[in-house]
Amino acid sequence: MRTRSTFGSFARRRGLIAVIVGALVCTFLWTPTASAHGTIVGPATRAYQCWQTWGSQHTNPAMQQQDPMCYQAFQANSDTMWNWMSALRDGLRGNFQGSTPDGQLCSNGLARNNSLNTPGQWKTTNLGSSFEMHLYDQASHGADYLRVYVSKNGFDPKTQRLGWGNLDQVAQTGRFAPAKDIRFNVQTSGAYRGHHVVFTIWQASHTDQTYMWCSDVNFG
Repeated sequence: MRTRSTFGSFARRRGLIAVIVGALVCTFLWTPTASAHGTIVGPATRAYQCWQTWGSQHTNPAMQQQDPMCYQAFQANSDTMWNWMSALRDGLRGNFQGSTPDGQLCSNGLARNNSLNTPGQWKTTNLGSSFEMHLYDQASHGADYLRVYVSKNGFDPKTQRLGWGNLDQVAQTGRFAPAKDIRFNVQTSGAYRGHHVVFTIWQASHTDQTYMWCSDVNFG
């Protein structure tokens, strides 16, 4: 028969295990929030579109035929899609062009995301000459501003890497207060047709932190 001291020892051990498990759970739950950032979800960036479409079925062999650009991106580094919210660099001080070489704009100059620079048949979002941009920011950083560019007529995203000389700036916003969802409208000249790249720069407000993304669109 177990003694009272045996039960007491068992209870203390069980209590200690519960405390340890609780601490680990809290750490696990806190980490994503602390490291969370954001991206343009409308029109979807290349990494976000791949994650949204294939994240739950990234081992599906159909991806290779149905979405070859996402397939090559997953093969190169699946972390590019899992961390679609983390394409950021610190301390650029507004020197975006000097800090980001031509051909590396879609990856924000990050080697781990280089597959996003690859030309090809990226899936597109249909847009008109006026459209809404939607930034989803998990950590509610706010924005000093966002700049929006459209690739020039004559640039072919299927065969060319994006460079600064391939872009027309079409919008720059003012400041946005911290929020999970930031939306604003963009008006273009209406001269764009077919497959273009919408290139966005987000200068976050909480620190000198810069995000850059490419969204593939089809202007009707």
